[in-house]
Order: sequence, then C-alpha cells, then structure tokens
Amino acid sequence: QAQLVESGGGLVQAGGSPRLSCAASGLTFSTYAMGWFRQAPGKEREFVAAITSLGYSTKYADSVKGRFTISRDNAKNTVYLQMNSLKPEDTAVYYCNANRQYSTISYNAGAYWGRGTQVTVSS
Repeated sequence: QAQLVESGGGLVQAGGSPRLSCAASGLTFSTYAMGWFRQAPGKEREFVAAITSLGYSTKYADSVKGRFTISRDNAKNTVYLQMNSLKPEDTAVYYCNANRQYSTISYNAGAYWGRGTQVTVSS
C-alpha cells in the first residue's frame, strides 16, 4: 500500500526558509511525478509545484515561482520543497501527491496523498 509522509512544517517567521520533505513507500517512486499542494483555512486545495519522475523538469504556481524549489532524491524515495522568502499568505497545510501524469498534475492530482504538514508564517 502506497504511503506518503510529509515533514518539516511548523511555525516560521516571515522571510524564513524551511524545507519540507515527503517520504514515499509502497510504490515505485522513480516512476511517479510528484507534486506539492497546499490548503489554507477556508480555501480550496491548490497546486504549488511538481517534478517529473526522474527530476528533469519542474513547474510552479505563479504565487511561489522564484521562491520555492522542488527537488527529489529517488535513491531515498523522497521529494523536497525548499521554501524561501516565506510570506504570511503561504500559511497552509502542505500535501505531497504522487501522480503517473506530470503534464496534468497541476489540475488533476494523482491518487496518492500524504496527510499534510502545517506551515504557519508569522508576520
């Protein structure tokens, strides 16, 4: 059974630079595109970033482009989200997602989700 476990969230000051991790098990990690999504209180879940199965291509939501970087280590079955220059509006629960299709991941998330990690940015 596939399992995704996020970590690295917490309370961060504006301008901070935490790194989120998502450890995968129970699936052939190197065959899945991976994505990060987030959900702020009272809002729908939204796409943040994605990376192809072998890490050759990435894409980002406009709201995080230039501040966040997604990467992966297939030897460790882990995907990362480096978050820089955090703003209070980045406060959300961050989820990772495994998807067979990189091209559509931003609007058609894959079947496998983690439980999320809370990131709270204080001003």
